[in-house]
Amino acid sequence: MGSPSSAGNPRSLVVVGASLAGLRAVEAARRAGFDGRITLIGAEAHVPYDRPPLSKAFLEPADKEPSPPYFRDKQILENDLGVELVLGSPATGLDAENKRVLIDDREIGYDALVIATGCAPRTLPMGEGLAGVHALRTIEDAMAVRKALSHSTCTVVIGGGFIGSEVASAARLRGGEVTVVEALPTPLVRAAGAQMGSAIASLHERNGTSLRCGHGVRSIEGDDRVQRVVLDDGSSIDADLVVVGVGVTPATKWLAGSGVLIDDGVRCDETLWTGVPGVYAAGDVVNWPNAVIGERQRMENWTAAAEQGATAARNALDPENAKPYGTAPYFWSDWYDVRIQFVGSPNADEVRVVAGEPGVSDQWVALYRRGDRLIGALTVNGQTVIMKYRVMITKGASWDDALAFAEKRKSAAAAR
Repeated sequence: MGSPSSAGNPRSLVVVGASLAGLRAVEAARRAGFDGRITLIGAEAHVPYDRPPLSKAFLEPADKEPSPPYFRDKQILENDLGVELVLGSPATGLDAENKRVLIDDREIGYDALVIATGCAPRTLPMGEGLAGVHALRTIEDAMAVRKALSHSTCTVVIGGGFIGSEVASAARLRGGEVTVVEALPTPLVRAAGAQMGSAIASLHERNGTSLRCGHGVRSIEGDDRVQRVVLDDGSSIDADLVVVGVGVTPATKWLAGSGVLIDDGVRCDETLWTGVPGVYAAGDVVNWPNAVIGERQRMENWTAAAEQGATAARNALDPENAKPYGTAPYFWSDWYDVRIQFVGSPNADEVRVVAGEPGVSDQWVALYRRGDRLIGALTVNGQTVIMKYRVMITKGASWDDALAFAEKRKSAAAAR
């Protein structure tokens, strides 16, 4: 991709995306001693907020309405960090040659730019105009779903990924009938692989949620309000609430014609540089070569977004000393009464259960091998061990070392 040209002494940093990655970019710039102008542009009217709780605790029954999970007050961003906020105004274009971000007919100049626009939820070409059909991405979405859950007796979640499964869990806590519809024969294949995806999905059945895999949705029907979901085999599921969670797409349309390469997100090098002078990217939108795992990845998780935002800002402000970003990816998901955690990559030659019994035990651990090294680890209620495996993956631990470590823990547990 070549090397970034130096911007000399940047005096203006623009961050597009009032997201976690965008916030961490702003904070990192100030921590690095940058005293120039910082502008944070966001499509939503909100200051940056924490998205994971929106499909977890935010939806669960509570005595009072939960507060929006903002990271920082507006006053802190403007006064303490000296950030100019441009919220409720999505970027509509990038003039990279003249270093201008376009917002309709407005232009904001930059010396350094961090793209942190994240993703937008995929939609289905059906159910439009029907009350009771929702996506879940924003605070407004979460508030609408929460309100609907309080009245729902039969919820259908379309999409058996982590967000859809978290919504299903919240719905079951309220006592209604819940069905998860997943088009793939096995859910969570991309996140955890086929073998463990099936094992994790069994948590639904154990908790009274119906799981319909290998079926697409033919139609979402009702009069003014949704009444049923019809599957591709002709079967029908009653529904007074439908939540669509069929994945996301990187928010990159505004970059058309800018010279920034789009390839399942913004394609970057190991330093998160786009190849366009002064322009870096971070968070869910970035596709970059992760040297720790040995894969080109685009990750949709909290930890990577936070780390990449900080790295992208530092590198954008000092490109001559840009540092590569590599990580053992980490994500978690809370369903029912369990915490699911994964580190590394699911792209493995072998998956071996080293503790507990998936689908039966309340606690279990599976390890992933690629070649002769440990490449991934999945735990259910394994909070005490998951980060130990993350360290091992980061250090390139061998498969034999990982198995020996697992056996040592198993023996110690049996002796207690």
